[in-house]
Amino acid sequence: MARVLNENRELCEIKCEPYKRMIKEAFEREKEILASIEANPAGAAYKKLNLCDEMIGCATYYIMINNLTVELVNTKDNDALNDARKMLYKAIIYLEEVVSNVIDALQSDMEDKLAAISEAPIDKRFNLVRKLGLAISLLIDAFGDNSKWKMSFVELQGRFATVSKNLLDLKKACKDYFDPNSPDYDNSVLYIRLIRKLYDQSATAYRDKYELATHRIDDMRNAILFLSGGRRVAIALGEAEAAEEIKKKAGVWKQKVEADQKKGIAK
Repeated sequence: MARVLNENRELCEIKCEPYKRMIKEAFEREKEILASIEANPAGAAYKKLNLCDEMIGCATYYIMINNLTVELVNTKDNDALNDARKMLYKAIIYLEEVVSNVIDALQSDMEDKLAAISEAPIDKRFNLVRKLGLAISLLIDAFGDNSKWKMSFVELQGRFATVSKNLLDLKKACKDYFDPNSPDYDNSVLYIRLIRKLYDQSATAYRDKYELATHRIDDMRNAILFLSGGRRVAIALGEAEAAEEIKKKAGVWKQKVEADQKKGIAK
């Protein structure tokens, strides 16, 4: 039995080696890109989009290493999974440096940041967002339901939702959303639907985190901010009824946390 296990470990090492090599190569490219930004800040926003993509790749390779370890050695590689988690945070941080981490950002406040990536087409941004979302889902699945990181994933997914929304030129996307003849029609419709879904999920997740785990006021505040961000999208689309429903829900949640504060439950 021990001999078989050792053979499997050796086979696992062999199969993991290409992924480790690709991770090392990605880190080298990251250093080169960061050095180029320091030497010449022009075009830094576009370079950080590339850095985000590199980190998503690294995270995916780490997840593959874990999958091989589970398959061949019948155990999780927690080091690889933790490294994947760190890479996804780095990917999000690079995007936050481009478009900010403000959950309920005003479109007018985003104009300068969006101007810096105006030549990045919506399909490229949408593909980047989908890759990041998929990698996050794979990581959460790999950790499993009983992971100690379960509650921290609420933050990870919330920050992902935020940068996904802030990467989009909402004004232009809403215009294309109603124009089937626009070449960006399909991507605009799908991107906006994704944002609404992500914001709704993050609002619910932060509320659940508050109710079931922390009773921290900032968690409920984030939940309400995600509702507000989703409401802005509804308003931009001219959906007055949906916007009003979200406003009512936010009001109920706000009353809830204020009542909990008076009872000494919220902290």
